[in-house]
Amino acid sequence: MSIRETREHYLSGRKIVVAGAGVAGLAFAIALRKLWPSSIEPPVVVIYDRDTKELSEGREGYSLSLHGTDPNGGLYALKQLGLLDDILDLAIFRVQDQGRGSGSFTMWTHEFKPMISVRAKATTEIPTASLRIARKDLRRVLVEAASANAEIRWGTACTSVKQLDNGRLRIRLVDEELAETDTECDILVAADGASSKIRACLRPSDNLQFAGSVQIAGVAKFESAIPSPLNTNWGGVLTGTGASCFFSRVDQHSLVWALSILEAAPRPKHDNRDPQQAQEILREVRELGKEIKEPFQTILDATDPSTIVVLNAMDKRPFPNDMKAGSVIFIGDSNHAVSPFAGNGANLALKDGWDLAEQLCQSSNLDSAMTTYDKRSLPRAVATLKSSHWRIKVGHATGLQYWMYRIFFTLVGSVMTLLGR
Repeated sequence: MSIRETREHYLSGRKIVVAGAGVAGLAFAIALRKLWPSSIEPPVVVIYDRDTKELSEGREGYSLSLHGTDPNGGLYALKQLGLLDDILDLAIFRVQDQGRGSGSFTMWTHEFKPMISVRAKATTEIPTASLRIARKDLRRVLVEAASANAEIRWGTACTSVKQLDNGRLRIRLVDEELAETDTECDILVAADGASSKIRACLRPSDNLQFAGSVQIAGVAKFESAIPSPLNTNWGGVLTGTGASCFFSRVDQHSLVWALSILEAAPRPKHDNRDPQQAQEILREVRELGKEIKEPFQTILDATDPSTIVVLNAMDKRPFPNDMKAGSVIFIGDSNHAVSPFAGNGANLALKDGWDLAEQLCQSSNLDSAMTTYDKRSLPRAVATLKSSHWRIKVGHATGLQYWMYRIFFTLVGSVMTLLGR
C-alpha cells in the first residue's frame, strides 16, 4: 500500500533533523515535501548548518559538474525536484546543445591541443548531457526551495547524537558563539559533509583516507574575456611530468584552476590570509606547471592570492546504514566522501537526497526504506570512488604510461569526432 492510499504514515507528525545545509541535506528536505501528499500530516523538518548564511554563501567560489546521461545524474535529480529549469538558466557551460553556453569537457596536452572532447548523450527528458554551474548558484536555488517548507537554522552545528531509552535521539547543538544546547528528534539525517561530526561520534574509526594527491587551486579574474580555449570549454591538461591541471570558468570573468601532484602525505592547512605564503605557493605552481603553455602563466598572473587553497585528495568507502545503532541516516559526503578528482560529488548528493526521501515516503517502515535506499546509493558511490582513483592515476602519469594514455585519448577523440559526438 503506497502513501497515497492511506491517511496514516509512520513519519506523520514526527520530527526529522537534518545535520548540514549542503547539497544532500537540502535536496532531501525539498524531495520529502514534494513527495508527501497534502492529505497526510507531514513530519517536521529542521535543518542545522554550522555556517551562518552569509559565510556559507561567501565560500562557494568554484564550479561543479552536473550530469544528465542517466537516472543517477544530478540533472535527473533536479528534474525530479522540479528545479531543472532554474539550474539550466544558470549554467556556465552546457553539453549536447548549441548556441550560447555550449561547451564540452576536454582533455588537452601541455600545449592546449585537444586530445578528446566529451559530448555524451542525455537521457530521456533531460535537455543536456552535462553542465557546469557555480556551486553558489546551485546552493542558492536549493536553499530557496528548501526554505519554503523546512526551517533552516544557520550558525548551529550538530556535534553529537545519543539514542534515548524511548527510541528518540538527543542531539547536541553548538552555535556560532559556542553555546551548547540539546534538541530531540525521531530521525537524524546526517548530511554534514566529509568531516561529519555525527559520523565521528557514531563511527569513530571510519575516517577519511588520503588518496595520494594534493591540489593547489585558485581563482583568476579577468577584466576582459577569459582566454581561449577556456572561455568555451572546461577540462584538464596532462603534462607527462607528474603534474596535471584542471580549468573551469566560474562566470564571464572568473576562472578556477587546480594544479595537482602526487605526494606521500597530506599537506598542512594553508592560510590564504597570509600574502607571503600565497606568493610562495604561486611560485611553486609556476615551477610545477612550467611545461604548460599559454594561457597558463597569464591565468596565474590574474589569480587573486586570497583565493588560493591547498586541497588534499581525501575520500572513504561508503557503508550501509545500520538502524540498530538508532534512527541515524548518513547521506552524501558524510557517508561516501569523494575527492575533487571524482567530479561527481554533487550528483551523488542530489540523488541521495531524492532517493532517501522517496523511500521514506513509499516504504511501510524505516528498516524497509533504508534497505532499498542503500541498494541504490552504495553501488553508485563505489563506482565513483573507483573512477576518482583511476583519474588520479591518469592525471599524474609519466613516461611510457603517459604516452599510452595520450595515444589512447587521442584515438578515442578522433573516433568520437568522426561519429559526430
